[in-house]
Amino acid sequence: MSASAPLSDAIRDKLSRSGAANISNSLLKRGLRNTFLLGLQPLEPSQPVLVGPAFTLRFIPAREDLDSMALYQRDDSLHRRAIEECPAHAVLVMSTGNDTRVSCMGDMMALRLKVRGAAGVVTDGGFRDSPGIRTTGLPCFQRQSSGPATPITLHPVEFDAPIGCAGVAVYPGDIIVGDAEGVVVIPRHLADEVAEEAFAAVQYEEFVSAHLRRGHSIFGLFPATPESKAEYERWVAAGRPPLDKD
Repeated sequence: MSASAPLSDAIRDKLSRSGAANISNSLLKRGLRNTFLLGLQPLEPSQPVLVGPAFTLRFIPAREDLDSMALYQRDDSLHRRAIEECPAHAVLVMSTGNDTRVSCMGDMMALRLKVRGAAGVVTDGGFRDSPGIRTTGLPCFQRQSSGPATPITLHPVEFDAPIGCAGVAVYPGDIIVGDAEGVVVIPRHLADEVAEEAFAAVQYEEFVSAHLRRGHSIFGLFPATPESKAEYERWVAAGRPPLDKD
C-alpha cells in the first residue's frame, strides 16, 4: 500500500469505530510497540473521533534573536505556512518536545484549519483559546492547555517531515486515530489490514460483553479461543440473536 494512498471511506469508518487501544493491540501483533501518544487528551470530550493522514510540524527551542511576535507577521513563518498548507482531511501533528510552557495553536489558527477542511490537530504541547477552538468543532488533542505565546519558547523549523510527538515517531502520511482514550499512529502501509483486524476485534467484544453480562466466565471467552470464535461466527451467521443466560 502506497504511503500516499488515500484512505477509503470504508477503512476510515472502521478505524473510527475500532478504538485507539484496539488499534494499538493490532500494531503490537505486528511488532510495533511504541505507537500510542501517551499523555494526550481530547480538547473536548464529546468531539468526533479523529482519523486522517499526518501532516507534521516540528518546533525546537526558541532563541531570542530569532523569535518574536514579529515573526508571525511574516508570510515565511513556517508555523503560519503549516496552517495554510496542511491538506484537506489531514491531521496537523505538531511536535514541541513536550513543551507546555507556551501554546502552539489558538482559536484563529484552528478556525482556519477547520475552514480549509483539515481533519484535526494533535500536539504534545498545548493550545490557547480553548473555548474558541471548541466552537470550531475541530477535533484536537493536547497535553495541557497553555496561554503564553508560541515564540517565548518554541521556534518552527520544518513541516511535512518525520517528527517525534509524545515520544512516538510520526512520518508524513501515517494514519492518526484519536478518540476519548487517546491517540495512536499507524504506518500507512499497515492501515488497511489493521483497520480490518481491529474492527473485527471490536465486533467480537460485543459478543464477549453479551456473555459476560449474563454471568459467563472470562475463561474460554476472552481472549478468543478457537471454540469461542466458532461460536461467535455461528452467532453472527444467525443474525446476532439475544444470548441465553449461562
